[in-house]
Amino acid sequence: MPVAVDEQVTYLELSEDAGTAHKFYEVRVADCVVTVRYGRIGDAGQVKATSYPSPEKAAAAAAKKVGEKVRRGYAPAAQGVRQRRATTRRQIVSSRSTARQAPLLWRFRSGSPAFGIFVGEEHAWVGNEAGDVYTLTHDGEVTARFGLPDGVKCIVADDWWIYAGCDDGKVYDLGGKVPRVAYEIAEDVDIYWLDIHDGVLGVANERGGLTTVDHEDEFQWRRKAEGREGWMVRCDADGVYHGHSRGVARYASRGGDQLWHADTKGGVLFGWQVADDVFAGTSRGWVHRLRKSDGAEVAAYRCDAAVFSCAASPDGAYVFAGDNHSSVYCFAADGTRLWKLATGCGSAYSMQYRDGRLYLVTTDGSLACLDASEAAIGAAEAGTLPRTAEVRGADVERVLPGRALETVAAGAGLGGVEVECVQDGARLRVRVVSAGYDPTWRVQFPKDVRVAGARYLVAEVRESASGGFYRARGDIKRLL
Repeated sequence: MPVAVDEQVTYLELSEDAGTAHKFYEVRVADCVVTVRYGRIGDAGQVKATSYPSPEKAAAAAAKKVGEKVRRGYAPAAQGVRQRRATTRRQIVSSRSTARQAPLLWRFRSGSPAFGIFVGEEHAWVGNEAGDVYTLTHDGEVTARFGLPDGVKCIVADDWWIYAGCDDGKVYDLGGKVPRVAYEIAEDVDIYWLDIHDGVLGVANERGGLTTVDHEDEFQWRRKAEGREGWMVRCDADGVYHGHSRGVARYASRGGDQLWHADTKGGVLFGWQVADDVFAGTSRGWVHRLRKSDGAEVAAYRCDAAVFSCAASPDGAYVFAGDNHSSVYCFAADGTRLWKLATGCGSAYSMQYRDGRLYLVTTDGSLACLDASEAAIGAAEAGTLPRTAEVRGADVERVLPGRALETVAAGAGLGGVEVECVQDGARLRVRVVSAGYDPTWRVQFPKDVRVAGARYLVAEVRESASGGFYRARGDIKRLL
């Protein structure tokens, strides 16, 4: 990028030998404008520009930004010397199971190791390291494919909304026909896992950090755990549950005060939750069931190898786990092992139980649907299996993220809800224009299509569960 004569440029990098950080931060000052560019070394990065009342205030703001980064370990560097480093991947070897084969109803090969899964009322979602997100019916028919810019770490649901956490540092809303940027995580946060509740996002990273941001993508609070590698974060109305190499901690949703910590005697590799309990699967082969109120252990479930993933039935009566030897387990609530079977398609990185079926996404990139009914499991243990359907559809055309919107003429009879984007200091906000809504409330709205002064037509606007703001849902059109 050429440097103008009146520009002052400071370029910093943070790169650690252990590979936990490999980022750059560039600040440019030109008259009254400060432009910040940041991201992973070797990438173009993200750019944000802010205007100030005077050159002096712009210079002071830039100096403050640089000082903050230097205090966090960034140092001046020559751009282009260090090269891009591979994004963090889970480096645990998966082995073949010696157990009997599980009764798989169908299997879809996504083409790359898969972490992300969500199973809703109508569709099952799978996201893989190639950045592909597929949706399938419960019977195994591919219905859509999104193509994100980098690997998908996880897919989470928040009421009606579906989000995918991506290795490019962004979280995408997948509720419309085109993926839209819903959150941009801070540049020094490498997403390991995330969860969301009523628009508030909890993000765990490789250093054991936990960050929460609200529906407007504004920082709420940040905490640093005693351990590292935060592969677990689960959120509800009252707390954020963070699992890492030293155990599980609960933090208050508001303010982030630590309420308890439980030592799991092994690094946490995955987490799940039901109404009253959280579950932590560990590298030592245990799934620990912890009471949300005080962190006390309610039960423990013993597997024969490191636990990659776990899940439970909604009532907590059945607990499931997947180990790194391609086996999957089912336990009664009290810890009694009911069965252990082989997946036949690699180790389950993530899983979810719904309506008598256990859905797995695995190290070989499969989304597999396992019949977890008592009859099917009994037959499998006796050696009788259903015919597993091989689902086709991996070549469906990818729908890529984009800022382009369909435009329509304003007027009656269009349906939907009209909203407007307004400039509020350095930020762009969205409010509802249509009658019947509170015009003072902000609207959670994709970040990458906001234009000051523009009006949009959205399919639906809903009040958040906690009140105080609205959330846009469905397709978005720009009004002429």
